Amino acid sequence: MAEGSITSFIRKVVFKAEPYLPQVPKPKKKISLQTKLIWSGVVLLIYMVMGQTPLFGATAPEFDFLQFARVIFASAQGTLVELGIGPIVTAGLLMQLLRGSEILKFDFKKPEERGVFQTATKLVTYVVIIAESIVYATAVYGHNVAEPWHLYVMIGQLMGASIIIMFMDELVQKGWGLGSGISLFIMAGVAQQILWSLFSPLPAGDGGTIGIVPYIAESVASGDLANVFFRANQLPSIFGFLLTAGVLLILVFTQGMKIEIPIVSTKYRGFSAVYPIKLIYVSNIPVILASALTANAVFIGQMFWANFNPRNNNAFMNILGQFDPTSPSTPIGGLIYYITPPRGIAIAALDPGRAIGYILFMVGIVVVFGRLWVELGGLSPKSAAQNLLDADVQVPGFRRSNAPVEALLNKYIPSVTIIGSIILGLLAGISDVLGVFGSGIGILLMVDILINYYSQLVKEQVEVVMPRLGALLGRK
Repeated sequence: MAEGSITSFIRKVVFKAEPYLPQVPKPKKKISLQTKLIWSGVVLLIYMVMGQTPLFGATAPEFDFLQFARVIFASAQGTLVELGIGPIVTAGLLMQLLRGSEILKFDFKKPEERGVFQTATKLVTYVVIIAESIVYATAVYGHNVAEPWHLYVMIGQLMGASIIIMFMDELVQKGWGLGSGISLFIMAGVAQQILWSLFSPLPAGDGGTIGIVPYIAESVASGDLANVFFRANQLPSIFGFLLTAGVLLILVFTQGMKIEIPIVSTKYRGFSAVYPIKLIYVSNIPVILASALTANAVFIGQMFWANFNPRNNNAFMNILGQFDPTSPSTPIGGLIYYITPPRGIAIAALDPGRAIGYILFMVGIVVVFGRLWVELGGLSPKSAAQNLLDADVQVPGFRRSNAPVEALLNKYIPSVTIIGSIILGLLAGISDVLGVFGSGIGILLMVDILINYYSQLVKEQVEVVMPRLGALLGRK
């Protein structure tokens, strides 16, 4: 089927299916900041309650297939958010890749074309939800259900919960809340992990508590401070705390680095400002896409291993991945071994090649997705120049037309895209290997999400005075 015919087929399917798809309506009038914060809080509360609600009929599996991706997918094993935002991110990744490779051709300058693409993505999300629910429930819980009908109930629970999560994300994105539901859920999950690593009073395997703060208090009281700085079994330690604090400082510092291009308003005489091009220009989207791609690759590899190569005796399958039969969530060979991080200095020291390979892999894949996202997300020099003109501003000394402004932006945007992506990949990879609280990718996403929320708050305030300029400042 030709590329154009595929796009035409998608349009026909969307036009026929759209009347039957439930939608979250956009607000009919401007929503106040206070109301948006309330809606965001309600959505987050519902998600957290779902994260504490166990799946009916589920028994603890032998190992966690999604352990390596829990932070990225904002999921919790054995609960209604078992799949988390995984189906939404996977469907979005698939559609963006199809558009980026020009298999699907949509002109996002036309609102109707963008709407068709969004509806098609929603249809794909439903398909991914159904597929992942059936596959995951059958593969992970299917062998341990007490009654055969429990499996069908479990599949229904996973589907229903994932659809609710999809609608909560849509509700926030449609303007009822701030930012997106996906960012909100990831941020809350990472913050929860950091607080757990700091203050958890539950016992750990080394005789102390999991949380580093109560562990330090116990060590001081007993006079035994030998193991406070480093702890075995990847438990929270002072080294991990200092590393986490250092990564946070680096992220905040790099997020504040930017190139400022002066702009003046063509409507308001005397008004001047700057158009910032941040060093981390691509935001957190490439990291989410790279992590989603890696997580799905590892999950598929685990499924193939469990069903076709449980003893690691198939030479061809061993190229894809090998896992420890006594601890099936632990890769021990194959491609999957090198695209998953050896968490902790002790583990990385056993195989430095794997640690270096993972860091280089993260840098490479984030750079690829960063360049792709600049084109797909409307962040290219051409799109940015048009956005400036549409916001009724211009660069002093340049004609008010697209070409000269695009040429100016083309000096900076491609460079900061590559440099910013390399920094993101290095920080994510090194932090994962060294073992920061909340995982390296999780910390990176949380900081970026918090900064974007701050930008959203600034945008909300600016829009009260100058709506079109506020919309421009709100763009990533």
